[in-house]
Amino acid sequence: MLPVNLLLIIGLGILYGYMNGVHGSASVVATVISSRALRPRAALALAAVGIGAGPFLLGVAVANTLGAELLSPHVATVQVIVAALMGAIVWSVLTLRLKLPSSVSHALIGGLVGAGIAAAGPAGVQFGGLNKVLIALFLSPVLGLLAAYALVRLIYLLAANASPAINDWFRRVQIVLSLLVAVAFGANAGQKIVAVIVLGLVATGLMDSFTVPVWVVALSAVTTALGALVGGWGIIQTLSGSFYKIRPVHGFSAQMASGVIILGAGLFGGPVSGSQVVTSSILGSGSADRIHKVRWGVAQQILISWLLTIPLSGLMSFAVYTAFLS
Repeated sequence: MLPVNLLLIIGLGILYGYMNGVHGSASVVATVISSRALRPRAALALAAVGIGAGPFLLGVAVANTLGAELLSPHVATVQVIVAALMGAIVWSVLTLRLKLPSSVSHALIGGLVGAGIAAAGPAGVQFGGLNKVLIALFLSPVLGLLAAYALVRLIYLLAANASPAINDWFRRVQIVLSLLVAVAFGANAGQKIVAVIVLGLVATGLMDSFTVPVWVVALSAVTTALGALVGGWGIIQTLSGSFYKIRPVHGFSAQMASGVIILGAGLFGGPVSGSQVVTSSILGSGSADRIHKVRWGVAQQILISWLLTIPLSGLMSFAVYTAFLS
């Protein structure tokens, strides 16, 4: 029978994975729904399939980054992992209630760092690994915005004489691209759940080193897919209608850009935020028409949420560890 403290980590990991799926599917399906390529329930079902398949397809590079390169080995105790997950979950629930497409990935990074510092001070964090994580997290949305902007401008140039029927083609291709984005998201996001559960296995002495069992990957896939199937409807509304009126060309470009970036980051071990990359790609697509087309006030609220996520989830996990687990 598994130890109680490991069962607690697995339970919190499942809840974190569920929240990750809820936030992630909202990002994956927003443009498909707003451009009327798919009905909402069909879009969520497709997203759940892709997100569930993702963790099996692209290896465990992201899990290795988080599990072996972020916290100092002696600091990755049961108490630190529990505090980190609690900080990430509380922040994710709060932003879901506020209908903000927050980064669940940022929340886990902040939670791990905050709990690690609470346990051992700055020495509890491997800053080389933290720098690698932060570069991936903050560079990827910039690349998403620029790539989507450039893709829309290129399409306008190449399809200047196309008939309105091209919109039907964009809608059909969007369905395929939404599956690509879902797989890429699942591959990256699912590995974060894998990382914390394997850390729990090592911390409780059931494993000697950070290696990933297949059952942990399967648990991550199922958990995230269930969250994706439910979907964060408030976040979907924010992404699909609050920035500007998304047309098929915008949805196609945003999905193409975000899918390639998330997929590439997963292959190279960069733990990016899928929701951030998709959101910034949507903004880049709209900006390609004209800058003033985008409602930047909404984007500013989301940006503030992103910037606050790591420090506030870190403070939450720091407080949980200090008050209840030290």
